[in-house]
Amino acid sequence: MDRITRHRNWGLHAAFGATIALVAVIVVLGWSPWPSRWPAVVMLGVLALAYCAYGWRGYEVPRAAAGFVPLLVLAALVLPTVVPSAALVQCILFPVAWCQIERTRTAIGVSVAIGVAAGVGLQIATGPDALVSTILIEGVSIAGACALGLWISRIAALSDERRRLLEELRATQDSLAEANRRAGVTSERERLAREIHDTVAQNLAGIVMLTERARGDLAADRVDHLDERLTVLEESARAALEESRTLVAAGAAGVTGDGLGAALHRLGERFTRETGVAVSVDAPDCALDRDTQVVLLRVGQEALANVRAHARADSVQVALHVAAEQVSLRIVDDGVGFDPSVPTAGHGLRGLRERLALAGGSCTITSDAGRGTVVEVSLPTGAEPRLQAVTEPVTEVTR
Repeated sequence: MDRITRHRNWGLHAAFGATIALVAVIVVLGWSPWPSRWPAVVMLGVLALAYCAYGWRGYEVPRAAAGFVPLLVLAALVLPTVVPSAALVQCILFPVAWCQIERTRTAIGVSVAIGVAAGVGLQIATGPDALVSTILIEGVSIAGACALGLWISRIAALSDERRRLLEELRATQDSLAEANRRAGVTSERERLAREIHDTVAQNLAGIVMLTERARGDLAADRVDHLDERLTVLEESARAALEESRTLVAAGAAGVTGDGLGAALHRLGERFTRETGVAVSVDAPDCALDRDTQVVLLRVGQEALANVRAHARADSVQVALHVAAEQVSLRIVDDGVGFDPSVPTAGHGLRGLRERLALAGGSCTITSDAGRGTVVEVSLPTGAEPRLQAVTEPVTEVTR
């Protein structure tokens, strides 16, 4: 039972009790054409006891209403017959009947039955001389009761509809909140996957490669190279540790206070020390927002990781160009190249494209077998992440 219905029922309980008490006073003190008033007293007692026993449940239980509504019609007949002024009891009989009967047609029929019963009782008590007044009084009573009942039914229907809409709204809000939570969890997982792939995983890949080279140097008794290998291994391990700590702190790893240009130079120098591939970096100092710097640094890391894993290149050129409305990063290698039309199974390019999509950028990959690879990305300066861009095409591949 909702709050509105509960308040309505309590109001009807109070009104029923007050009306029964008032009618009891009228039965005792009012004029009666009969020498004895005991039928009216008994009727009032039966009506009150029946309401207390099961009639109050008739607002919610149809079986209780079916057993109580006939007593309303009987009371409308008996009370005016004994004491004409007791016809006042109709004031509560009509509302109770309308609230306990679900079908409108049935409620109208019961209202007519109560009115006719009261009219018959008045006629028995007053005689045929009051026929016209009785018909007028009961006609107005029935019409008013039906109008009031229809209004009550309309209010109840609106209340039920409002309750249903509120329940649907709560269910929708709960579903939306759950969907947003799941989307947030998925987005955060994807973000962490991209960050781990572009930072820690690449550092670990470099450590593995350096370890393999150090093992080869040790096997070949080239101990003069071991000191340099161990130094680079230590630097890579420290970088991986620092980036892991930054990720745990929910920050963006890799771009420090000296900006993107310096981060790209450090990236190129470390790549050269790890792989022996010459990397030239042309990256001037520039004022870019932190999100744009992180995206471009991740692109550079991913491109160099692909060079290390697949290109077998001798040199790489990294160039950063900043214009008025956009910034671009170009990475060129002289490696073996590949066929860009063949889908790749790795996470790197997909993560790169997703990262650019979130930042509103674009990517062009140009490559062919034996001719090296060119990766060029561009971002609007001051770009802010926007989730809706994920569904837009962001990568153009040419040969």
